[in-house]
Amino acid sequence: MLEKLTRSTLRHRYVILFIWLFFICVSIFAGGKLNDHLTTSLSVPGSESEKASQILSEQFGENIEGSFTVIYKFTNATKAELEQLNQKVSTAATAIPTAKIAAHRALGGVLYVNISTGYDLLKAASYTDTLRAALARVGLGTALVSGPPAIERDVTPILKSDLRQGQGVAIVVALLLLILMLGACWAIYIPLVFAVASVSLALGLISLLAQKFLMVLYIPNIVELIGLGLAIDYSLLILHRFRRELIDGPADNINDVIIRTMKTAGRTVVISGLSVSIALATLFLVPVPFVRSLGMAAILVPLVCIVTALTFQPVLLSLCGRKGTLPHGFKGLIGRTDVMSGMWARIARFVVERPRLVFSSTLAVLLALASSVLFLQVTPSSLTAIPANLESAKALTMVTDRVGTGVITPIEIAIDLGAPQLSTDPDIALAKMTLIAQIQKNPHTFLVAAGQEPTFTDPTGRYMRIIVVANDALGDASTKDLVQKLRSSLIPEAGFPKSAKIYVGGAPAQGVDLVHTIFTTFPWIILLILIFTFLILMRAMRSVILPLKAIALDLISIATAISALVLVFKFGFASSFLGTYRLDQIEVWVVIFLFAVLFGLSMDYEVFLVSRMREARDNGANNSQAIIEGLAHTGTVVSAAAVILVGALSGLVNGHFAGLQQLGIGLAVGILIDATLIRGLLLPSSMVLLGRWNWWLPGSLARLLKTEASLLDKPEVRL
Repeated sequence: MLEKLTRSTLRHRYVILFIWLFFICVSIFAGGKLNDHLTTSLSVPGSESEKASQILSEQFGENIEGSFTVIYKFTNATKAELEQLNQKVSTAATAIPTAKIAAHRALGGVLYVNISTGYDLLKAASYTDTLRAALARVGLGTALVSGPPAIERDVTPILKSDLRQGQGVAIVVALLLLILMLGACWAIYIPLVFAVASVSLALGLISLLAQKFLMVLYIPNIVELIGLGLAIDYSLLILHRFRRELIDGPADNINDVIIRTMKTAGRTVVISGLSVSIALATLFLVPVPFVRSLGMAAILVPLVCIVTALTFQPVLLSLCGRKGTLPHGFKGLIGRTDVMSGMWARIARFVVERPRLVFSSTLAVLLALASSVLFLQVTPSSLTAIPANLESAKALTMVTDRVGTGVITPIEIAIDLGAPQLSTDPDIALAKMTLIAQIQKNPHTFLVAAGQEPTFTDPTGRYMRIIVVANDALGDASTKDLVQKLRSSLIPEAGFPKSAKIYVGGAPAQGVDLVHTIFTTFPWIILLILIFTFLILMRAMRSVILPLKAIALDLISIATAISALVLVFKFGFASSFLGTYRLDQIEVWVVIFLFAVLFGLSMDYEVFLVSRMREARDNGANNSQAIIEGLAHTGTVVSAAAVILVGALSGLVNGHFAGLQQLGIGLAVGILIDATLIRGLLLPSSMVLLGRWNWWLPGSLARLLKTEASLLDKPEVRL
């Protein structure tokens, strides 16, 4: 089937080329509109916080993600002057339809006012400049506006700037590395063209999906930079095999060489891409739109790369031809003709001669590097880790210096009494006062706001709300503790009737629900990833032992990557050099996304290396000879692919946002460790120690796979 597809593609190469150019142009145009549909919502469908949000939206016309916070610094104001300041803020708030003053308080020479709206995050963010201008008109030009909508409005241009800078760095680094690897030839541009096509199409498809589904603000940065590295890797691996076929294979015409290449390296890329896709597909198990959107966007990258590899890459190889592919002058690091005398061949021989020493020492080093994972703490969002020059960030700094960042994201308690007019019932009023008194006693509480006004009680008297402002940010342990105490003890002990339904919502409660939901489903995600990976690798490697070993090595790689995040962000190791934030907690989405992506990418390198070893063994080599030959032929190209991918990820590390910095460093460390210590030392040494057990496959499975291969008439996967 793959041979027929490649022949058809080459036969209609100019039509395929035109179609791809058309798709690239359309996708670039569609991708340019993507940012208009991106959000940072932390909502968790079906959770208690989501039920609170529904009551606030339906009964009070407010959306908790659409709430602003106005912060104004004053000097020695009297009570009358404070009333006047509050009135000015109220007047300015009228510039936003549906806006209401939810709570206000003056403390330490600073006035804090929460303004709620009925808009979602994206719509409310569009009114940020309107509110700032209205405050200036009423004489409060020095007032600072923050809150989720203002932060969204302020960070979007910075994300775009980071992306442009990251793209530039990634492309330059990739081009230099391609020249270093491939030498002086026109073929160095094939992986770059391949990457542009793949990333453009992926972003175009994501832009269409964003019309119907929630998509996270970080998606363009993640897709473009990870996609750039992954696409270049896949293209480079096919190109490398194509060159080896030109040098070592029979002198066929160029189309026959391309077909042989696609039947081996092309098939390997397909299986590798599917492995990454399956790992990322497990993110759909998490019932959180935030996480699912990351999975939906990320899964398109390897799938699109597969399509590009099967259709566009053969056309590019055909157009480049023999002269454009082979180097002239400088041959590049992977251009040597005798790979068995290269660096990776020498490393492989060293490992084969001393397998126990290499295995034990490498494993000890990796376990030591991974030990910091025991100190991992997570947060739903690093709210304060945004560029300090933004107005919303300055407001956060002012709040933090005087009170705490909890003012920006208040806790919302929504109460459904079950029937109209019960809000004035004496027993209900007593229960509410008891609850408020207990909340105020909590050392983590800054402000409690409640009353009979329309802001706090709906016109029917059935629904009430209480606003609680914590001292600390939504992801801090103290704020999470306050949310949990409200749910577990303070509300149940306040004396409300059993018929009343009380929900704790707001961004802090959303964060608690988000973390709980993710870690409830995380074990199932891990289990499915392991099962699917085992089945794919067993089919590709025709072994039961090798997939189990590969999974164990992947878990070590992932633990090392997460440990690196703790070392850099929590303990500050190399933080100044890298220019990263210092944070006690890692964003929870980074941990789960990192696990899925790294597991898939690690499978790439496993398939590339072991499939070549399998090929050598099928050609008559013994276990040790197969290991040496496989590492000698693929070690350089795998390490080159890893370095290029890390170079692309530098665009994330050099950005201004903690979550993207964490993702970039985690992926970079995981990929480098995997492509060097694990695949270069631990993998071959373990295979030497396992000996003939590497290739063990029960007789029934062996017969099944043999029957399948004969029915499909397909050669085994090879690089």
